[in-house]
Amino acid sequence: MASNQPSVFIDGEAGTTGLGIRKRLELLPGIALRSLLSGQRKDLSARRDMMVACDLVVLCLPDDAAREAVVLAGTLGADAPKLLDASTAHRTDPEWTYGFPEMAPDQPSRIAASRKVANPGCYPTGAIGLLRPLIKAGLLPPDYPITITAVSGYSGGGRSMITAHESAGGPAFELYGLGLEHKHVPEIEFFAGLTRRPIFTPSVGHFRQGMLVLVPLYLDDLPVRPTGADLRETLHTFYNGSEHVRVVPEREDGKLEPEALNDTDKLELYVWANEARRHAVLIARLDNLGKGASGAAVQNLRLMLGLDTAP
Repeated sequence: MASNQPSVFIDGEAGTTGLGIRKRLELLPGIALRSLLSGQRKDLSARRDMMVACDLVVLCLPDDAAREAVVLAGTLGADAPKLLDASTAHRTDPEWTYGFPEMAPDQPSRIAASRKVANPGCYPTGAIGLLRPLIKAGLLPPDYPITITAVSGYSGGGRSMITAHESAGGPAFELYGLGLEHKHVPEIEFFAGLTRRPIFTPSVGHFRQGMLVLVPLYLDDLPVRPTGADLRETLHTFYNGSEHVRVVPEREDGKLEPEALNDTDKLELYVWANEARRHAVLIARLDNLGKGASGAAVQNLRLMLGLDTAP
């Protein structure tokens, strides 16, 4: 282990999330960032030696490869590093701590004390950020028939989608996941506190990064028949004082674009309501590469290494 500065290895640093994490860590003082030569990145022995040499390993790998890396780390006993997994593999695993520091008052301390943290998905960050406080406050029943729609920049689709958009042009807009089995649904259901599986329809636009997540509500179908102001105030109270999450008044022009938070680690939450119609729509805006991926990973890493004490 490193003696002076905590040392970090990004296993899979050549991918979009890994590159984003590395870029952020290079600007962060007090961390020794370690790497393998490109020819060693799939060498099991080299990766094992690197794990022994580091305090924390970030897994930016496909799910199966992430599981294999966890098994490898498990063979190291007391020499095993802390693990921060950016894949989907362990997000609902009870042995892992969910890396959304703002979702509960004690979550930062739980993350800080954990040796295994699962970084949230980008879509779930927006959906859970909107839904969990309202369910906790009793304004939204956990069995309410939730529908979530979202649009992301194409960088969230990985290398092949990025290439398709940047080389071949790509479609202007594309719905996907229409089999209604998107891998983020279990994560949203579990950590939002839902007891009824939500319907989730994601989409991709022809822009590199940025994200909007939307949840429509019929206000008169909710038990306490809240107003939009009630929903907004509940969210504001829940996140009051947060560095990264902010509840924002709706714009007078009734418009919202997805790229405004690009290259930041912020999450903005909105409640648009039409009281005459008793309709509302909850909206989260974030950078899918920031608070939705690399930015969230660095936030968790700082907590795990004792460099931060607050979300």
